[in-house]
Amino acid sequence: FLYCCIWEIAQQALNGSLLYNYFICNVGAGEQDNWLRTTFIQRHPTATRVFVEMRFVVRDCNSFGADSLTCKETFNLHTSEADADIGTSFRKGQFRKVATIAPDEISGVGDMQINTETRVVDNLSRKGFYLAFQDIGACVAIYSVRVYYKTCPATVKSLAAFPETVAGGENQALREVAGACVENAVSEDQPRIYCTVDGEWVVPVGQCQCRPGYEPKNDSCQECKPGFFKTSVSNEACEHCPKNTEPSSSGALSCPCLQGFYRAPNDPLTAACSGLPSAPQNLAATTAQMAVGKLQLSWSPPADTGGRTDITYNVVCDRCEGSVCQPCGEKVRYDPSNTDLKEISVIISELEPHLNYTFTVEARNGVSQLSPQRATHTINTALHYTVTAMHLVESSPTSLSLSWSVSRWAKPSSTRYELMYRKKKDEEKNKVTTYTVLVLEKNSVQIIDLSPSTVYLFKVQALSPEGNPGSYSMEQEFSTPAEGKSVILGAAVGGGVMLFIVVVVLLLRRRRKNSHTRQGPEDAYFSSPEQLKPLKTYVDPHTYEDPNTAVLKFASEIHPTHVSKQKVIGVGEFGEVYRGILKAPGRKEAAVAIKTLKPGYTEKQRQDFLSEASIMGQFCHQNIIRLEGVVTKFKHVMIVTEYMENGALDKYLRDHDGEMSSFQLVGMLRGIAAGMKYLSDMSYVHRDLAARNILVNSKLECKVSDFGLSRVLEDDPEGTYTTSGGKIPIRWTAPEAIAYRKFTSASDVWSFGIVMWEVMAFGERPYWDMSNHEVMKAINEAFRLPAPMDCPSAVYQLMLQCWLQDRSKRPRFQDIVSLLDKLLKSPDSLKAIADFDPRVSIRLPSTSGSDGSPFRSVSEWLESIKMSQYSENFSMAGIVSMEQVLQMKSEDIRNIGVRLPGHLKRIAYSILGLKDQTSTLSVFAV
Repeated sequence: FLYCCIWEIAQQALNGSLLYNYFICNVGAGEQDNWLRTTFIQRHPTATRVFVEMRFVVRDCNSFGADSLTCKETFNLHTSEADADIGTSFRKGQFRKVATIAPDEISGVGDMQINTETRVVDNLSRKGFYLAFQDIGACVAIYSVRVYYKTCPATVKSLAAFPETVAGGENQALREVAGACVENAVSEDQPRIYCTVDGEWVVPVGQCQCRPGYEPKNDSCQECKPGFFKTSVSNEACEHCPKNTEPSSSGALSCPCLQGFYRAPNDPLTAACSGLPSAPQNLAATTAQMAVGKLQLSWSPPADTGGRTDITYNVVCDRCEGSVCQPCGEKVRYDPSNTDLKEISVIISELEPHLNYTFTVEARNGVSQLSPQRATHTINTALHYTVTAMHLVESSPTSLSLSWSVSRWAKPSSTRYELMYRKKKDEEKNKVTTYTVLVLEKNSVQIIDLSPSTVYLFKVQALSPEGNPGSYSMEQEFSTPAEGKSVILGAAVGGGVMLFIVVVVLLLRRRRKNSHTRQGPEDAYFSSPEQLKPLKTYVDPHTYEDPNTAVLKFASEIHPTHVSKQKVIGVGEFGEVYRGILKAPGRKEAAVAIKTLKPGYTEKQRQDFLSEASIMGQFCHQNIIRLEGVVTKFKHVMIVTEYMENGALDKYLRDHDGEMSSFQLVGMLRGIAAGMKYLSDMSYVHRDLAARNILVNSKLECKVSDFGLSRVLEDDPEGTYTTSGGKIPIRWTAPEAIAYRKFTSASDVWSFGIVMWEVMAFGERPYWDMSNHEVMKAINEAFRLPAPMDCPSAVYQLMLQCWLQDRSKRPRFQDIVSLLDKLLKSPDSLKAIADFDPRVSIRLPSTSGSDGSPFRSVSEWLESIKMSQYSENFSMAGIVSMEQVLQMKSEDIRNIGVRLPGHLKRIAYSILGLKDQTSTLSVFAV
């Protein structure tokens, strides 16, 4: 140490140990300015932030009696940077103040209360620095000073090794560190991780994966054991060799098939090896109820499928005349096909009668092509001529003239027919049925000697030239007329019948068409143009069996070459968020936000990531964040949205505390309410409405965002409450949603009330530092957040309406939009201010610090009301004790450099709370 003036070095026994210290105690000599400086401290090249831990003793000024008029109980810590040791040279102007140091424990006469305080020296950039301690009239002894910086220790995460890294400073809260994959591990992108200012590793990006033949164990990649294998780059464990394979050696990439077993070309190496199928079973040919020249071939699946499910069948047809056989050729038709059949039947047509056919059915599976063996079943069959129709040509009381048609392959010159007929009344009288049989050379006949007014039944079959019969036609009825009548039916009559049928068909079609044009009772809702456009309703993408279908339906695909990343603006649950540019063909270049999915993701992570796009893509409103599109068909999955320049609403409000009028804040709330009305009209419940999930653009337009329901709702573990159904953000959630998970538009209205409070309080945390359980207990006991400072009474009354316990009595979003519109149209309605109690609303005990004792320093008081940025202003003005603070008026606060109206009021109201004078605010008219 280098010291000037009257700092002295001494030694003292404490608890049996000899301690050295630097001390000063010149309390009775008027104003003091005594300095003690360290030697040159070299800085680590990357350590921009260091911590200074001081152990010291300060004596109680009251113990000096009348000599203590100028006594102080604090001293100041200063620092000065340099690129080289300047020796004993010392100038106070080279130093900047770091902090005022106040003791927790003040020593009296005869006792020794050692204090330990730690302060941060930030933004260091030169090769080294000095520390200096300034005494302004205290009795103080410094026993030790420890200077250190924090590091993130060397570690292995996700199979990537990261070196020890010095933590960053306030200008680099997250320091990005590149790592390297461990031995036998690889990564498409270089693994990275972030080191926080507290020396902790967070958000690893770029996961390493073990090479084929290796599996992860104890932060390393180890060879697969014999009998195990691994085919690809992944972090999966090695697998047992599958069925029908040979045992593998160490580090195997696959297991070879046993002899007689195969893998299909498209089978993964992880699949078991398969055998060939056996032949199809129970092959049969059926002609019953088939049209002319058709048959149905059917069979049963093979008894042994070879261990596969991809069984198909091929059908081969041969036609034989005598002893000569040849392929049926293209003339024969198959329905649905004769190759790669998955069904166990096929209809074959265009067959000729009186020919022998041989049908062979082969069973195949995915490995049949790898072996010359075939599994077939063969059947022989033949077709005969078939009578297709029978017609009445002429009738008389004693005769009937008939004709019929046969299959087109029959040759009239070589075909004969067998006709059978009988009286129908024989059947009715339950007599023995007697048929008359005629063998004919042509396909027509006149039958005579029949009885008048009698019904006869006829059937006919065709005979081959060799005399082989075909199947009989269906029996048909024809009647002889009564005496004196006869009927002639020819081509003209037949044509008339066909004409009648055509007319009937046309009439039926016209009637059906007319019936479609009429409006039934169920169509009454759609009778007006407005009703023809039903309200669009939100569709939950999780109801789709394949989530990728929802993405394709609701989001536009963007080619990755149209998107360029510029700068990381955040780190989300799934990966980094970038600001970038979208250059889509035919569209103007636009700034966008790009959410990325970190490498090494699982399919579930990919679906969860894209579900937000499936939701967002259904919305189109100026106060809802706009989805530009997605990139899903390439390696790097992305969600692209419009870019909101001012980021999250809560942070924007905190950064601009006191800078906006109530009119501007209500305008922002109106935009949020309009977006929520749109979502409510679509039957969508947000569940996580909070200022952190509202984004602000350069025009100060607010847009609702964050529609990913599966994400962690808050970084702070205290911010969520875990139930059997997931996590709930307690401070923003309606009581029925917390207790019963009853999420509705009414619970979103409760959350909107909390957002209103956040906005009017410039980003203050709802319920301050209360725990979740304290918040739930307070709400159930009817506690509601008090009005923020300068909050219009009408706005606070709307908040209270949103927080009604009975959800059915809360306003709807359309009511909220309407009310906010009225307030904005009448700015005078915002002048009436809600009652404000600084002791409650600023959340400070009236006269005490966090532990119930009086504030010991001005800096502690300012930090407690989040105004610590003015510590230097108070110090420069010589206001270094709480007694001096309590004497300040509004003009004094303004004179030390507090200009923002919101900050001025916060400090003034806090002083008022400390003085416990809540009856009037006239002294602090701001």
